[in-house]
Amino acid sequence: MKITRTAAAVMATGLIVAGCSGGASGGGGTTIRISANGVKGGKNAAGAEWVTDYVIPKFTAYEKSKGKKVTVRYLGTGVDDAPYKEKTALDLKSGGGADLLQIDGIWVGEFAQAGYIKPLDQTVGATANQWDGFAQIPGPVQNIMAFDGRRYGLPSGTDGRVIFYNRKLFQQAGLPADWQPKSWDDVLAAGRRLKGVKGVTPIQLNAGTAMSEATSMQGVLPLLAGTGHQIYENDRWLGNTPQIRDVLDVYKKVYSSGLGDPRLQQNPQGRDESFQRFAQGKVGMLLESDYFWREVVGPDAEVAPMKDRDQTVGYALIPAVRPGGGVRGQDFVSLSGGSGWVINPHTKNAALVWDLLTFMQSHDAVKEEVRRTAVGISPRTDVNAETLASDPLLNFISTKVLPITVVRPGLAAYPQVSTALQKATGDVVAGGSVDAAAKAYEQNLEQAVGGSGSVSTG
Repeated sequence: MKITRTAAAVMATGLIVAGCSGGASGGGGTTIRISANGVKGGKNAAGAEWVTDYVIPKFTAYEKSKGKKVTVRYLGTGVDDAPYKEKTALDLKSGGGADLLQIDGIWVGEFAQAGYIKPLDQTVGATANQWDGFAQIPGPVQNIMAFDGRRYGLPSGTDGRVIFYNRKLFQQAGLPADWQPKSWDDVLAAGRRLKGVKGVTPIQLNAGTAMSEATSMQGVLPLLAGTGHQIYENDRWLGNTPQIRDVLDVYKKVYSSGLGDPRLQQNPQGRDESFQRFAQGKVGMLLESDYFWREVVGPDAEVAPMKDRDQTVGYALIPAVRPGGGVRGQDFVSLSGGSGWVINPHTKNAALVWDLLTFMQSHDAVKEEVRRTAVGISPRTDVNAETLASDPLLNFISTKVLPITVVRPGLAAYPQVSTALQKATGDVVAGGSVDAAAKAYEQNLEQAVGGSGSVSTG
C-alpha cells in the first residue's frame, strides 16, 4: 500500500509532533491512546476492529466497575511498514506519540539501543515481571519483544518453522510417511533417496538474494541455530566461523549434488514456483513457516491449494546438526517472528497503560483476537490449546516448536547482515567454494556492522 504525500503530511502534523497523550481529560477522567498500523476497512482491519470494538469497550467498562473513568482512543494508520516504523520512531524520539504502540519484534533492539523504549521493569516497575500471563508464554516467544535479556513489551502473535514434506513421494522413495530426521545427515540421506523418484527435486532450501529474507528465515538462521549458535550473540555478529561454514556446506551439498534446483534460487519468483512444484508433487521437502500450511497449500488457498493437504503434507522438526548440537543443547530448532506491544516511556500513566496491555494480552482478549483475525498461532499456550486443537500443524507448532524456537536480532544492522548471508548462499549455489563464500560474507558483514570490532571470527 502506497502512502500519499497528503497522508504523510497528516501523519507528520497530527501524530509525530503531538505530545504523549496519557493524562487527565476534560471530563475529569484519564485518556490513553493506542497506536497500530491497522484501520477499519483497510490494512489489518480485523486487528483494528478487535481493538476498537472489543478491547476498548471491555477495558473502559472494567475500569468503570472500579470507579475509574478512562477514555481509550485508537490511532490507526494503514500504510507500509517502513513509513509506520519511521513515524513511530519519530514519535518516541520527540517524546510524543501514543501511550501504547504496536511494533514489529525485529525493531525492539534497534529502538532499545536508541533509547526510544525502555524495559518494562523500568517503565512500569518491578511488578511488571510478576504478571501471571508470562507463565502462558514460552520463554523463546517472550524473546520476540525482549532485548539483551530484558522484556520491553508483550508479543501479540508468532509463527514457527518446520520441514514440510510430501508423504506420497516419501513412500515412493521407501521413506517413512511419519518422518522425523535427527540430524542434518538424516535430511541429506532422505534427499538422496528422493533423487531416485523421477521428476522430483528432493530439497528446496531457499538461497540467494532473489529469495530475499526467505533465505535467511527459512534457511540460514534455522540451520545456524542447529549448530548451537545464533547470528548475534555476546554483542557480536557471527563472521567467518566454523558454524557459518557448516551452514554454507549444507547448501553446497544440496546444490552441488542435484538435491536442489539452483535455477529456482536465482528467479525472483522462485519461491512461489517452488510452492507450485510442491503442490504438484515435484518437490520432496522444503523449510517453511506455518504460513505455508495455512496460506499456500491450504485446501482453499489461492497460491497452491492441495485438497488432500492433511493426508499428503507431512511436517517434521528441524534437527540440529547432530542430537544435542543445537542452541541451548537442543536436539531440534526453529525460528519465529512476530510483533507486539510496547509502552511509551513518556506516558504519564504507566500503571494504567500496563493494565490495558495486560488486559489486551489476557486469555479472553487474545482468544477473541484469534477468533476475529484468524492469526493462527497466539503467544499464549492456554489460548492455543483451545483454538488450535482441530488443526494438527498449528497445534504442532504451538506445542513442539515454540518452546524450542529462536528469534532474529532486532538491531538496525540486521537487514544488511541478512543480505550478506543471502549473498553467501547464492555464491555457493552458483558453484563457489564454501571458504570463498565465507570470506566474502565476513567482508560484507564488517561493512554492514561498522568494522571487525563487532564481528566474531574463528
